[in-house]
Amino acid sequence: MSGPHDPPQGQPAAQPEASTEAVNRRAEVLPPNTTQASLLAAAAGVPKIRMRGVKKAFAGKVVLDGVDLEVPAQSSMVILGGSGSGKSVTIKSILGLVEPDEGVIEIDGVDVLRLPRRDREALGDRIGMLFQNGALFDSLPVWENVCFKLLAQKRIGRAQARDRAAEVLAQVGLAASVGDLSPSELSGGMQKRVALARAIAARPDIIFFDEPTTGLDPIMGAVIDGLIVDCVKKLGATAVSITHDMASARRIGDQAAMIYKGRIVWEGAAATLGHSGNAMVDQFANGEREGPIQMELRR
Repeated sequence: MSGPHDPPQGQPAAQPEASTEAVNRRAEVLPPNTTQASLLAAAAGVPKIRMRGVKKAFAGKVVLDGVDLEVPAQSSMVILGGSGSGKSVTIKSILGLVEPDEGVIEIDGVDVLRLPRRDREALGDRIGMLFQNGALFDSLPVWENVCFKLLAQKRIGRAQARDRAAEVLAQVGLAASVGDLSPSELSGGMQKRVALARAIAARPDIIFFDEPTTGLDPIMGAVIDGLIVDCVKKLGATAVSITHDMASARRIGDQAAMIYKGRIVWEGAAATLGHSGNAMVDQFANGEREGPIQMELRR
């Protein structure tokens, strides 16, 4: 129950006052669709994303058991963990695809779980997503795939969409002529680039990456990682990725967090993965059989 000094539902908690000059400096580097509330929150040092005590169970099976995580604005966080550890459910909870049983999820200091439906949908307009397998629409040419969200929401006309598609395809190293091809005519690496172009087409200020290098050879994986870093920095966006690829995690992440049995058990610099000093993290990052993490066999 809210107390007499609590902020209204769906409103950010009181934060240190940010100067107009600080807000304007942030505005120069943040994505074009960043809201004034986002600018104020960023200038005040409020985490872009904050999860507190988030819990979720499916049919009695606990998947998230009190997740606490903070992602600073304009940073890149990589979430690590074994299969079934809760990585995907964590991201789906932030995206609003899964409703947590308990806890708080804040974006720019606003508890999104308490927002009205319309406001949560508007929040989704500021989020981009690169899906694990691309998830391109085979029935649409590349340019329509890239601008699908903008076209579906009638935020852009078809002629403008072609121009916008050519612009973002160039950012991921593809010629404008690729826009007229169908996804089936593209190699795996090109499909991943198109998926990245779609993720950034609406100029989001938060981007999620689900196993961005899955199915790619090591060289193409490094190329995609480089494009991700460049695009995120150019947008001034905040990135959250989940991956099993340790080389990729070190390349794209500023910070990393490991989830184990539904809890965040470690956070630190992504560059330290493999020699973090945490036995579980180092076992996972180095792919070692022996260690505190033991495979649970079903009987």
